[in-house]
This record gives sequence, C-alpha cells and structure tokens, in this order.
Amino acid sequence: MSITCPDCQAPLVAQNGLAHCETCNKDLPLEPRCPECHKPLQVLKACGAVDYFCQNGHGLISKKRVEFVPV
Repeated sequence: MSITCPDCQAPLVAQNGLAHCETCNKDLPLEPRCPECHKPLQVLKACGAVDYFCQNGHGLISKKRVEFVPV
C-alpha cells in the first residue's frame, strides 16, 4: 500500500512513524489503522517489540496488515 500526501498527492516516504513529503517538504505523523474496520489501532510496546491491537473485535493485527494513514 502506497501512502500519498493529503495536500499534493505525491508519494510519501515512511520512516519511524512519520511520512516525509519531498514536494511539500513536510513531515506527517502516521496513524496505524485496522485493515478490517479502518479504525485506529492501539499500539502495544514491550521488550522492543511493537504489536497492534484492534479494540473493535479484530484482536491482534500483524504488522504486515496494518494500514498507515497520514494524520
């Protein structure tokens, strides 16, 4: 899934929870969302691991399936 800038629609480069737009020269925070219901996920961090949990009945979500959306 490619992420695009909400202002100019240019592709964004995602890194460390932020997306950078080369065209606008802006950094945008990314929000993890459930691939099933598209609602925000709870981020669980422990011992260096990051997991994602959907509080709307979909349980733990694999990092590979998480949708990241610019906020």
